[in-house]
Amino acid sequence: MVDQLSTLNYYQPDTLGVALQLPANLPLSAEARICFQQGMAKLQMAEPADAVELLTRTVELAPYFSEARICLGLAYALTYNIYPAIDQLEVAGKIDPENFAAHYTLAKLNFKLRIPQKGYEAASQALKCITQLEQRKMLTELLKEERARERNGIARPWFNQPFNRLTLYILSGGLAAAVVTLLLYVRW
Repeated sequence: MVDQLSTLNYYQPDTLGVALQLPANLPLSAEARICFQQGMAKLQMAEPADAVELLTRTVELAPYFSEARICLGLAYALTYNIYPAIDQLEVAGKIDPENFAAHYTLAKLNFKLRIPQKGYEAASQALKCITQLEQRKMLTELLKEERARERNGIARPWFNQPFNRLTLYILSGGLAAAVVTLLLYVRW
């Protein structure tokens, strides 16, 4: 389980730790604070399934606590529950639009999932939230890695625009030829 944390490299306690602390201005109940601290401890001990339970309870008790949502998103990602992870990170970014950790983590997750368009959108939001030199370095390194991956990777189609008429004719013509070939092959 420890290898899983280091391999995925979602959680970096030395750099994100500053951003993921209990906020002084948000009134939290004692139970929410305890659940958050225990959830963070489980996350750091590479027990993301246990962290999900504790951080889910924290979010239930304090729905506007963006740091808890970021950690919950990390825990979901580490347990391979990708859609809830994305949802929690997006909500954290909406709750606190100036939270670097929320946008950076969402960008990193989208890049890992090979969703570059959304990754660049989240990285752009993270850029607007930078307050420390370390954050700028982290974001620069993330973008550098993604650009290298794009240069060295296979070109993939973006399905963010509908097909034009010519493309549909070519695709349907190829499909028709394949069907005719199959029918001729079956008859012989």
